Amino acid sequence: MGACTSKPSNYSGDNITVTGNVVPLPVKSTPNNNEKDSSHQQERTKKSPFFPFYSPSPAHYLFSKKSPARSPANSTPRRFFKRPFPPPSPSKHIRSLLARRHGTVKPNESAIPENDPEVGGVRSGLDKSFGFSKNFGNKYELGEEVGRGHFGYTCKAKFKKGEVKGQEVAVKVIPKSKMTTAIAIEDVRREVKILRALTGHNHLVKFYDSYEDHTNVYIVMELCEGGELLDRILSRGGKYTEDDAKDVMIQILKVVAFCHLQGVVHRDLKPENFLFTSKEESAQLKAIDFGLSDFVKPDERLNDIVGSAYYVAPEVLHRSYSTEADVWSIGVIAYILLCGSRPFWARTESGIFRSVLKADPSFEEQPWPTLSSEAKDFVKHLLNKDPRKRMTAAQALGHPWIKNSHNIEMPLDILIFKLMKAYMRSSALRKAALRALSKTLTVDELFYLKEQFALLEPSKNGTISFENVKTALMKHATDAMKEARIHDFLASLNALQYRRMDFEEFCAAALSVHQLEALDRWEQHARCAYEIFEKEGNRAIMIEELASELGLSPSVPVHAVLHDWLRHTDGKLSFLGFAKLLHGVSSRSITKVQ
Repeated sequence: MGACTSKPSNYSGDNITVTGNVVPLPVKSTPNNNEKDSSHQQERTKKSPFFPFYSPSPAHYLFSKKSPARSPANSTPRRFFKRPFPPPSPSKHIRSLLARRHGTVKPNESAIPENDPEVGGVRSGLDKSFGFSKNFGNKYELGEEVGRGHFGYTCKAKFKKGEVKGQEVAVKVIPKSKMTTAIAIEDVRREVKILRALTGHNHLVKFYDSYEDHTNVYIVMELCEGGELLDRILSRGGKYTEDDAKDVMIQILKVVAFCHLQGVVHRDLKPENFLFTSKEESAQLKAIDFGLSDFVKPDERLNDIVGSAYYVAPEVLHRSYSTEADVWSIGVIAYILLCGSRPFWARTESGIFRSVLKADPSFEEQPWPTLSSEAKDFVKHLLNKDPRKRMTAAQALGHPWIKNSHNIEMPLDILIFKLMKAYMRSSALRKAALRALSKTLTVDELFYLKEQFALLEPSKNGTISFENVKTALMKHATDAMKEARIHDFLASLNALQYRRMDFEEFCAAALSVHQLEALDRWEQHARCAYEIFEKEGNRAIMIEELASELGLSPSVPVHAVLHDWLRHTDGKLSFLGFAKLLHGVSSRSITKVQ
């Protein structure tokens, strides 16, 4: 969300949102996707050959060779299925539940009880008072409209008084008449809270203030007159050079890493939601549109399906995700910047979701063979379907594709705190295995860890304590970090109050086994680490002792779970057991055995 000058950037785009606990959730679209009558729905369907449930993105001009227009019914391919029914679609119920979320049930849909909060039905007596300032008209002179969506519109405005008199801003106007459910009201409230809490980043649209009167909510922001990133892509014939793509990626990664450190996940990253401050080629890029954003703790998972269909991450469709979902969206943007086409495409919304879940992006077609191997590796690491193996935004800034040509100051990464927490709670045996694995890291892999360790500002003797961690976080904190309760999360590291951690141990604590597993050389890493572990600490272990070491409860059938962890010849940890130990014992694997 944010300011725009030619297209509706407020609540616009191809967005989906699903909420609920039993069925696939209602699609939550940005607010301009909420039609109030059937004529709007018909008009939107005509405009958008992609999805009948969202406003069209200008991106379809970019991909005209792959027209997503539906085929006639009598020419639908594979009309007959090998199974009695086609596989279930993640998009099931989306269109009807979108209307339910915003209280716009269509005549041909079953009525929803007005007092049923579970399905987001319209409830009488909704409190539409936000507690915002009431004097918008005294401070600003509203000007021409520059963007419109179905839920709100954006206007230019000018300050009326003070030193900034005459300065132009962008004002997003959201009519309260459009807020027909408690969920819609909360969406607006949370959006303002996030914009207010996230302050001080060069690549984040500047928020001035929020106002309300009896009829509208007004969100006042910086005016970005350079147009959308999507417009720039189109003006370049559909793609960027590698160097120009790097410049764009650096700006996007910086602001997303900042948001993630503060405990905010954007959930709708796409080219339409990045605006340039001016028409100049060197203009700064600003992230906008936090209408779908939310606060999230480092160890928390979200489950409502939100975002824009072409950019939605697989784990979002599986309804268990966190900040990694934003990184997937960045990967889709990077793919488009470099080759001018989407990595995942289909003729229907169901097909798009299946493609995201099952298909792999192509790196064989032009221009990929002519691009650098580093560029391809960069995109592949962003588009890993396993969120645990995906790079973070901060890590991506240290990827060789960017690092070798730009001197980028790496931001503090929220991931290291999650990994350190897991390490502090690990058994002595697993800590020893992780230390062995850390000794196999290459120079490139150590670069990220060295940068993160330096950001924790170790003492002169090269060690860090709990105070170092706390101080480093406070140095970068905004009010958003308090809302996401990240400081509560730090309590899990309080064992560092009584001892210090040197760089060698930090490498063991902050390395990601899952990310290393995604590398082609993972087998080499693991074998080498096992050899080190054999020399330094492998010993005969009783299976009961191993169960106790791993913290398994008495109800777990330890012999069934751990029988292949130990060598039968000498009772020492086998290579398979070592590899499993690195990952830890998952409740899922134990449940399977039971």
